[in-house]
Amino acid sequence: MQRSVTAEIDLDLAGSVDLVFSLSVAQQVPVVGERLTFTQGGRTWSPTEIVDQYGSRLHRLRGEAGRLEVRYEALVDGPAGMPRTSDLDAITYLRPSRYSQSDEVFTQARRQFHGLSGHDLIEAVTRFVEQSITYTPGLSLGTDSAVTTLTTGQGVCRDYAHVVIALLRAMDMPARYAACYAPGLDPMDFHAVAEAYLDGAWYVIDATRLADRRSLVRIATGRDAADCAFLSFHGGHVGLERLQVDARLHDAAPDAAASADDFTALVQLA
Repeated sequence: MQRSVTAEIDLDLAGSVDLVFSLSVAQQVPVVGERLTFTQGGRTWSPTEIVDQYGSRLHRLRGEAGRLEVRYEALVDGPAGMPRTSDLDAITYLRPSRYSQSDEVFTQARRQFHGLSGHDLIEAVTRFVEQSITYTPGLSLGTDSAVTTLTTGQGVCRDYAHVVIALLRAMDMPARYAACYAPGLDPMDFHAVAEAYLDGAWYVIDATRLADRRSLVRIATGRDAADCAFLSFHGGHVGLERLQVDARLHDAAPDAAASADDFTALVQLA
């Protein structure tokens, strides 16, 4: 399955600032070709690449005052592998985190999903979140958590993922957050999904049902959105002037082309 992904970001920097980007596809993704550029006026910046334990690739640089243009493009072909999940990973992804407070939804989860486990639990949580949350672009705040989203009943992909993760962790199933490029997503943007750990493998959950899970391309993996932001910065002011993301599927595997994703089968992030 061949996919092309692009991201274009224009930033207005008020002064010298430390910038950290998470735009490149993860280390384990099979890349045919790739290019990442940072330009400001006539100067090209060379970032430092930092790879975390899950294969997320961060690019860090110190920008100066003015307009910074960031361009990324990659051609991906084939499925990706994932590093083996350690006992420490499984423990980490059972704990509450900033945006997925499993401790605060513990009572609700235990009452709502009592007696369920394995695939049945994943399916029940996915269905509950899909039916309980209304996809509402523009109204969700970057500080909204799983608890906020359950209270308001609205959100975007990151909010859906946070609720799924919190509920699964409350039911003793390790769950984590993945930022992705998503061919076919409408409206097109960076996409966020949850992953659940079952029988030694991670399975992707997208309660928004907005993109075929089989075509997703992993960017970053973490406890929640705090670990997977496409941009973080320190020591100055940054204005986002333009953001454009695109992801296209060039050829689908025969079995994938035969039917759409029904969102009930166990699927691993490709």
